[in-house]
Amino acid sequence: MHRRRFLRRTGAAASVGALTGLAGCAGVGGEPGYDVGMLASAFQPAEVTVAVGDTVVWENTSARGHTVTAYESAIPDEADYFASGGYDGEEAAREGWSEEFGGRLENGDRYSQTFEVAGRYDYVCIPHETGGMIGTVVVEE
Repeated sequence: MHRRRFLRRTGAAASVGALTGLAGCAGVGGEPGYDVGMLASAFQPAEVTVAVGDTVVWENTSARGHTVTAYESAIPDEADYFASGGYDGEEAAREGWSEEFGGRLENGDRYSQTFEVAGRYDYVCIPHETGGMIGTVVVEE
């Protein structure tokens, strides 16, 4: 993470910290603006259900770098592959991460995906996979 970016974000977070604690999970002023948050080693919530055509937004809400990377074998056959960093396959996403931390989302970064095919989509955070950072999007008609 870049030092200035880190200081800018942590300074802003500290200034609203007390208000956020009072406001609850929805954050200051209402909805958080994302569907899935990324904690230190978990997606929150771990599973979301949406309708065909809906867009899911992930936000890195932790200080650690994360990815959103579909398991290629665990999405519907007709569905488009998805991964932060824009990779067209799981192997490319994993190589991108191992070579240059490709697809990395830093604190406050967002990634979104529109789901056009009904079914179950399992995905992972590559650097925290061994710790169990796995999520699911269920897309219903």
